[in-house]
Amino acid sequence: MQFFKTLLRVRHYEMDALGHVNNAVYQNYLEQAAIEHSEHLGLSLDVYKESGGVFVMRRVEIDYLRPAVAGDTLEVTTWLREIRGTRCFRLYEIRKQNQDELLVTAEAMWVWVDAKTMRPRPIPTMMLDKFSAIINSSVSTN
Repeated sequence: MQFFKTLLRVRHYEMDALGHVNNAVYQNYLEQAAIEHSEHLGLSLDVYKESGGVFVMRRVEIDYLRPAVAGDTLEVTTWLREIRGTRCFRLYEIRKQNQDELLVTAEAMWVWVDAKTMRPRPIPTMMLDKFSAIINSSVSTN
């Protein structure tokens, strides 16, 4: 299994009335980490377009453990648990940079859909091969 890490800075407009990152914003952080991970593997949005499809988040479960505030730099770690058929299951952890305490844990199910019809279709073999290789590889970080 291969872990991918990226850093995101919390912006002031992402705060809620309590002065913490709004819960809905964390889904944006998860999506950004997934996009950056795919790009790291050579699977850019251009590659997706050429393949005629795109991954969409179908389901997400987020556990909010501790707050983050404007100015914090967050380390978002993501990795693939499983990929099969039309679906990809991705796990996440979010911490403040250089800290061990978890702020958020999450699991998302992504579905490969046809870009025109938005209907699920099998993930292209080239992508399955790249993603399967990292599920079965040894641990490394970015």
